[in-house]
Amino acid sequence: MEKIEHTTVPTNGINMHIASIGTGPVILFLHGFPELWYSWRNQLLSLSSLGYRCIAPDLRGHGDTDAPPSSATYSGIHIAGDLVGLLDHLGIDQVFLVGHDWGAMMAWNFCWFRPDRVKALVTLSVPFFPRNPNIKFVDGLRASLGDDFYFCWFQEPGVAEEDFARMDTAILMKKLFSAFDDLLFIPKDIGFSGLQISNTLPSWLTEEDINYYANKFDQKGFTGALNYYRAADLTWELTAPWTGLQIKVPSKFILGDQDIVYKMPGVKEYVLNGGFKKDVPNLQDVVVMEGVGHFINQEKQEEISTHIYDFIKKF
Repeated sequence: MEKIEHTTVPTNGINMHIASIGTGPVILFLHGFPELWYSWRNQLLSLSSLGYRCIAPDLRGHGDTDAPPSSATYSGIHIAGDLVGLLDHLGIDQVFLVGHDWGAMMAWNFCWFRPDRVKALVTLSVPFFPRNPNIKFVDGLRASLGDDFYFCWFQEPGVAEEDFARMDTAILMKKLFSAFDDLLFIPKDIGFSGLQISNTLPSWLTEEDINYYANKFDQKGFTGALNYYRAADLTWELTAPWTGLQIKVPSKFILGDQDIVYKMPGVKEYVLNGGFKKDVPNLQDVVVMEGVGHFINQEKQEEISTHIYDFIKKF
């Protein structure tokens, strides 16, 4: 870990912290919620040893990267702008792009907007969701899963932050890392803090890992991370010109069959029965890992590194 370099790069009006290691073709890793560059620590080490330059930023709002307060600055367009600025600053023309959770959604967006900058794509947990012009993104979730679905509960500014503050952050992180292997509903009168979720340490994390996350979220707060959820409808509005546009970048998709996303209505059928391939015609591989949950890149570190390497080495 001490070989990983940490630098700050100015991009798109913010200062972005990046972790990097290795030389060779560039792999850019995008993390999800409630995560940081640190979620890719194992992939950085293993793939850099195989001849790649691995770069993992703290995305806007997270860790040691700036966190503008307004959720209106967290759309997919803003995040793509951050990434273009990052690559331009580093003098990098094209990357292999890897994303998990929100990082996967931002990776799909990036391939929509700037396919010229991506050699190939590996996404974990979240497939491409084509834009439905007839209903806003969050309204679609409300219609199928209700107001208590966690994504909907996160919409109201301050509510989740106030609820999270009722818990020690290390315990909160353990609960969050245990919460996304089933559909997560948060009744308004109970809140996340009132849910009976295990706060024991997942087998794939150490106390040191938990404390790293907890310390960074203690310093930064959760608003930046939650603003991705709150900007989902803004992204929907801004991406109207891309409605119906396929993603043509060579792609591989991996998720666990115990992932909350896989259990959402229609997702399994979309991924397996041809809809996904229709929207992403150069989707070359779909891997469903049995018995694996949402935080797949941490839970199955070596397997995911191998899956990434086996795909990108072809290009």
